[in-house]
Amino acid sequence: MRIFRRTRTLGAALLAFVLLVAACGGDEEPGGGPDVVIGSFGFGESEIMGEIYRLALEAEGFTVDHKAQLGSREAVINPALRSGEINVVPEYIGSGLEVTFGGEPSGDSDATRNALQAEWEKEGFTVLDYTPAQDKNGIVVTGETATALGLSKVSDLVGEAQSLTLGGPPECPERPRCIPGLQSVYGLTFGDFKALDSGGPLTVEALAGGEIDVATLFTSDGVIAARGFVLLDDDQGLQPAENIAPVVSQELVDSYGATFTDVLNNVSAKLSQEDLTLMNKLVGYDGEAATDVARQWLEDNGLI
Repeated sequence: MRIFRRTRTLGAALLAFVLLVAACGGDEEPGGGPDVVIGSFGFGESEIMGEIYRLALEAEGFTVDHKAQLGSREAVINPALRSGEINVVPEYIGSGLEVTFGGEPSGDSDATRNALQAEWEKEGFTVLDYTPAQDKNGIVVTGETATALGLSKVSDLVGEAQSLTLGGPPECPERPRCIPGLQSVYGLTFGDFKALDSGGPLTVEALAGGEIDVATLFTSDGVIAARGFVLLDDDQGLQPAENIAPVVSQELVDSYGATFTDVLNNVSAKLSQEDLTLMNKLVGYDGEAATDVARQWLEDNGLI
């Protein structure tokens, strides 16, 4: 009996050791491929998305560097992607297709994502799943201006724009969905344009302080409600589908497969319009750190 017990004890100890080794191996960083380097645009929402991606991937053992607030698509993000300095970007599918490739996005999210994928795959990138949440460019005025001029939709600016100053990103005069689109679709010519930032604090404060009369902000920006601004309805459909989808290098996909792509696709599946707007408010208006807000959202949704 003593021999039997000794054999069982030895077998149990050996099994425990094997299980311990296996468990430790499960915590190792995924190997065989490059580190993940995320680049986000020069505004808060993109930084939040970059932090969500970073934290979700790190929870699965990936080594991740997030280069936040890099700047615009044309000047920084696309060159950095193509040079290999970054290999993941939270992209807006409509703007990505139009600005990067000169394509024609539509309000159809599937068609717009597929067209963007067809372009990026020629250069060794792929577009993963997109979020239900969208963040389109929006035309915003103060509550006082909306009341004084009777504004509820963008076409209401016809006859008023020439006496108003528009504020937005420096690229607005060239971007087809900004000043050129407002001119061609709505027939709007503003009296002046003030170059500020991409839907960030400079634009918000300029609108609130009366330096500009009309602002280009993002439709999911929580500051619109918080400041009592009025988002004018895009009644002529200038803006296309703008769901957020990760553009990633094919090298990452080939190296890690579903271990990598499932993490980002699971993030996209969970991100609602309400959640995106709330996170923007917490960071952009309440002053919370993007990292903290991103981590809380991931925990709330069972993703870390």
